[in-house]
Amino acid sequence: MDELEWLGIVRHGQSTGNVIAQEAETEGLEAIDIPERDADVPLSETGRDQARAVGQWLADRPAGQRPTIAVVSPYLRTRQTAELALEGTGITAVVDERLRDRELGVLDLLTGHGVRTRLPDEFARRARLGKFYYRPPGGESWADVLLRLRAVLREIRQDHPGGRVLLFGHEATVLLVRYLAESLSEAQLMEIAHATTMANCSISSWRRTGGVLHPEMFNAVAHLHEQGAPPTKQEEVNAEPV
Repeated sequence: MDELEWLGIVRHGQSTGNVIAQEAETEGLEAIDIPERDADVPLSETGRDQARAVGQWLADRPAGQRPTIAVVSPYLRTRQTAELALEGTGITAVVDERLRDRELGVLDLLTGHGVRTRLPDEFARRARLGKFYYRPPGGESWADVLLRLRAVLREIRQDHPGGRVLLFGHEATVLLVRYLAESLSEAQLMEIAHATTMANCSISSWRRTGGVLHPEMFNAVAHLHEQGAPPTKQEEVNAEPV
């Protein structure tokens, strides 16, 4: 990724699924009752305000520092975030299914309590293998997601040398892009993941200096405060391994 001048990634705004998932976890429920499939979960009104705040942040960038292209997950909440954030900026957006959220197979729509109660063998297996390598039946591990992220970023390097690229993704993809951008180890990534809850519409970015991408911002939400859009840190729709 050292051929890029700048790389940024925005987690999508708060979704209706985030709200329902948080309520289910708080109430100690086993399942998360969301009517849509994960790919069709929309933004909440708060999420729309957060996306507009990202748009103002982009509008405030000097012309020579704005992204030259945006690459967007196909999930509805992410596309809506990008549409609101990029409105009027002239930045071209491309949807790429490889930026989609991690697929959790049999863990889909289960809370942490639900996994422990309904799938005790899987609960034990993921505790033994850890977040990075655990693959639920029918789903993906973080290592699996990295395979598609590496392919996306390789193509971006080739197609936009010296470019400034903004990704719109999900909680796990933000963390995994950092893993790739900073050449982290599994242990370093897990330390960050356990210590961090990615905020909705947070911005993380890296800028090239001396031929290498260096971290510029991580999980930044100052733009939300400036625009009066409340920061939120709800988990994704699907329960993640702890």
